[in-house]
This record gives sequence, structure tokens and C-alpha cells, in this order.
Amino acid sequence: MTVACQEVDNRSVPLSAETGSPSAETESPAVASAACHTIEHTAGATEICGQPENVVVLGSNLLELMLALEVQPAGFADRFPFHAGDYDNPAQQIPYLGPQITSQPANVGLVFSPSLEAIAKAEPDLILGSAANAAQYETLSTIAPTLLLEWFDTEANLQAIATAVRQPERAATLLAETQERVAAAQTDFASVITAHPQVLMLAADPQFAQLTLITSQNSFCGSLVADLGFELVYLPELTEAELTQPTAISLETLPQLNEADAIILLGFNDQVNQLTNMDEFEQHQLKSLPQQWEENAIAQSLDASQAGRVYFIPAYLCLGLPGPIGTELYLNELEAQLLNGR
Repeated sequence: MTVACQEVDNRSVPLSAETGSPSAETESPAVASAACHTIEHTAGATEICGQPENVVVLGSNLLELMLALEVQPAGFADRFPFHAGDYDNPAQQIPYLGPQITSQPANVGLVFSPSLEAIAKAEPDLILGSAANAAQYETLSTIAPTLLLEWFDTEANLQAIATAVRQPERAATLLAETQERVAAAQTDFASVITAHPQVLMLAADPQFAQLTLITSQNSFCGSLVADLGFELVYLPELTEAELTQPTAISLETLPQLNEADAIILLGFNDQVNQLTNMDEFEQHQLKSLPQQWEENAIAQSLDASQAGRVYFIPAYLCLGLPGPIGTELYLNELEAQLLNGR
């Protein structure tokens, strides 16, 4: 249960749910301190009192952390409208994470345009969002205590959420386990990295109309591959500042990146009306991308293509899930394709 707070002498004091007056917890500073935590985030600092029970989550990156902490959501907003209506069958309605959801969360819209009405109807006692929700922060905060977190800052986000739901020890365990998993993968990939160290990473739509350079600085997708020991290939004229942002490139520039020993294409497909079954999510996201690559003369002229070292992975896997669960799934996919030649 989350206890409401009142400003008293410039400090927040828990209120009794029955009387609305300062509760017995205020009699002991030690008890009051244990009951409330002030958590800093991108929009400021928020005090959370008691144990949140109905948490609304805006973003798959934060839903992932909630589930890793074994907390179920009361409401969820995805980045794309993969499903209309409430999530009464999450395993078939939410990519990758659905099978781990045992609640039936309300559908509260999309990450960048959440439904304030749907959020209020869910009666949350905690709202988790990202910096993308800055414009809605004031209104969200009138509904429930709200934390706005950076999308890819997994460690800070996990620690903040764990503090809010009273599981700081679990956060430390998850971070340690993830570091161990990455270290084990570094060993597994060592021979491949020695033989084929340079990798070009691109995000692409199914029509092959949009190509975006993935770097170790602009997303978890690239940073994890770099952490494994691979050297990511970039256009030489790009500045350090440009490498931190999504950079569109044309097909015609690909020959300038021909030093790449391997290419990883991260496919995305926002034509959500074509998706009817989450078991087919990977095929939906990649759709015709492999075929488009195979039929393109410039793409096929690259050394990596001719060597058969081009790999296709749904972008949602690493862009949407940069935490412990996503790390495991992403590493499994990289191992299946780069190590086992799937």
C-alpha cells in the first residue's frame, strides 16, 4: 500500500488513510524515514511512501525492469500499438515480455502519447515513464507519484525502480548477474572476434528505404556488441557528437564501410495492423528485409555479404529491452546467429 504524503514544516509526512491526519508513523523519525524514499529522476525528485501495488508503466524498457524485479504491472503503454484494448492475454499481445506477465494490465496508450484518462482509471500508486513524457509530467504527478527515467540508463533506472518498490538488494543481484552473463559471452565470442572483429550495424525498415547507423554511443544495441569485444564500423567523417545520435545513411554510402567483416541488420516494422500473433513477431519485424538485402546489388557487393556474414535481428529486442531480460534475449540471438550459424 502507498501512503499519501502531506507537506508539514517543509517535509512530507505520511497521512492516515482513515483520518487524513498525520499517521502514527510520524511519531518516530526512524519509522517515517523507512516508510518514505525520495527518488531523483530526470524531472526532479519524487517522494514515494509505502509499498506501491498498482504501477503503470510507460515503455517496454521499464516494464522489463519491473518484471525482473518480480513486480506485475497494472497498466502498460508500448512504443507501437501492437495491440488494441486491454492486455487480457499478455503472452499474445506484448512482445517478448508477455509470457512473464501474470496480471491483465490496462492498455494506457503509447509511450509518447499516453492516455491520461486510462492511467487515472487504473488507479496507480506509482507511474514510471521516460524523458519522452516530460510534457505530461505535471498532470501525471497529480494522478500518482511519477518517475521519469532515461531510456537506456538501465543501471540507474533499475536502482530507482527497485528503491520505489522496496527491492534494492534484488537490483544489485540482477546487475551482478547481467555482468556475469556478458563476461561469459565475451569468452564465447573470443574466437569469432579474433577472426572477424569489425561489425557494421544498421537499423532498417522492411522496404529497405531507411538505413540508420547503429553505434556504441547511440543505443544499447551497439554498446552490447562493442562490450563483447567487436569493433563497430562507422563513416570516418562522423564526429563524436554525431555518433551519439541516430544517423541516417544511404545505400550508396555502404561501399565506404566495406571493411566490416560482418553486418548486423536490426529490422523494424511499424505496420502493426499486419501483426496478429506474437509468435510471429520476429517475422513481422523483419518481414522482407532479408530478401531486399539479397536483391540489392550494392548490398551484395559488400565483402560481408559475399562471405555470408549478414545477420537479421528485430530492433525491438535491443532498442525496447535494454535491461537484464533483454540482455539475455539479445545475447541468445547473437549467439544463435554469429556462433551457431543459424
